[in-house]
Amino acid sequence: MTLMELLASSPPLFIFLTILLGLMTGSFLNVVIHRLPLMMEREWRRQCAELSGQSLPENDQPPLNLWRPRSRCPHCGHLIRAIENIPLLSYALQGGRCTHCQATISIQYPLVEAVSGLLAGIVAWKFGFGWPAAAALVFTWVLLAASVIDFRHQLLPDDLTLPLLWLGLGIALFGLFADLPSAVIGAMAGYLSLWLVYQFFRLLTGKEGMGFGDFKLLGALGAWTGWQYLITIVILSSLAGALFGLILILFRKQDRQVPMPFGPFLAAAGWIALLWGEPINTAYLRWLGG
Repeated sequence: MTLMELLASSPPLFIFLTILLGLMTGSFLNVVIHRLPLMMEREWRRQCAELSGQSLPENDQPPLNLWRPRSRCPHCGHLIRAIENIPLLSYALQGGRCTHCQATISIQYPLVEAVSGLLAGIVAWKFGFGWPAAAALVFTWVLLAASVIDFRHQLLPDDLTLPLLWLGLGIALFGLFADLPSAVIGAMAGYLSLWLVYQFFRLLTGKEGMGFGDFKLLGALGAWTGWQYLITIVILSSLAGALFGLILILFRKQDRQVPMPFGPFLAAAGWIALLWGEPINTAYLRWLGG
């Protein structure tokens, strides 16, 4: 029996190995979450310098991408060894502190790893061994990275949302989650719906109610799920966002004028719609019909 046959015939083994893969991927997602905004900031500075006719020193900063340099402690520069980078376990054994300077390690790192593993396990349980599960895992991990970046920086990088959109349209060629016409309409309707809301809100208030990254993200979600689930995504994300905002106002006394990222709620609603959109839509339509 080959490994593929073993995974297909043993759902518990497939789920277990997928959870392990999710934990390891979560470790890489932490790198993406930390470095991608820094890479974008460097690129913006370079472009601004070019437009203004200035020149940036070529060697003012070391090269930075998702692969180089090796991960270091942000406090003391200690190189993170392989033994210190085992998902969840290293954080627990080190007591949440750097082994060199004893500085506190952000709780974000084990949380992202744990959530990545948990969501990966749910995807494996829902779809079983096959291409839908593989595609849904990529979908899940991109949304997780985008959500944390948006939560921390109120920024949804094009480097995540646009590849997710095109990948969704490409997958629609094979009909894994939506047929191609539904995916194309979903991408168009997802982007344009929030764009119209944004323009209408700006005309009424003179303020920007959301960022362009939200339009692109909803377009990407529409490409993956099809236009049929866009209303479900918008309703779920709006309810979750409103509830979260109300909790912040009541318990943390947050100013209502402080902007709140909408991307994490869109991402969560899109992920739910991909996995359980059909029964949710059916229940909603049945409720509307009395």
